[in-house]
Amino acid sequence: MKKIYDDAASALDGLLHDGMFIAAGGFGLCGIPELLLEAIRRAGTKDLTFASNNAGVDDFGIGILLQTRQVRKMISSYVGENKEFMRQYLGGELDLEFNPQGTLAERMRAGGCGIPGFYTKTGVGTIVAEGKEHKDFDGETYILERALVADLSIVKAWRADDTGNLVFRKTARNFNPPAAMCGKVCVAEVEEIVPRGSLDPDAIHLPGIYVHRLIQGAHEKRIEQRTVRQKEAV
Repeated sequence: MKKIYDDAASALDGLLHDGMFIAAGGFGLCGIPELLLEAIRRAGTKDLTFASNNAGVDDFGIGILLQTRQVRKMISSYVGENKEFMRQYLGGELDLEFNPQGTLAERMRAGGCGIPGFYTKTGVGTIVAEGKEHKDFDGETYILERALVADLSIVKAWRADDTGNLVFRKTARNFNPPAAMCGKVCVAEVEEIVPRGSLDPDAIHLPGIYVHRLIQGAHEKRIEQRTVRQKEAV
């Protein structure tokens, strides 16, 4: 089966439709599938639900889809540093489902493993637990969290081979593996595609069985927060 496509638009061809549910990798500005997000923006697909740790910033990541009003709902953990997100949410234009980061990652992973749900203590007694099943185990209260299964997963990796085996570099190995796992179809963008057999099997972070389509492209290396210390006088 062909997995390598020429560009983001061709890799997403036939996969996008209004009202779909997309899981996206990334954490802050690290590991964001920027090429695929830009292709979704250009396609004009709307009424989208995104499961992602955060919504990028105003002009990068999922933030570009907020600007064009293509996102209807976010399932997220951290939503700071995005003024347009805040404006739409406070104005009642955007639905938001808050998840603790560990819970969100596990909901994605569970979806990819065929596990329909799990119990966790995280969020008990808070707004996160409202409307969810509570159950006691050994005298402790837990809440039921349902797995996430997305119509499409979009992720960003460092290297891949032609079978879709992925290697993530440093912090980009964040929400990308679980996000990739939970999609019915997964499209990955990578910095480099290498020959089959050249990746160390022990270094592969996500096996190619989860990845259906691949693109290679140049990526922007953004720094989310730059802090410079004053040089001390000699």
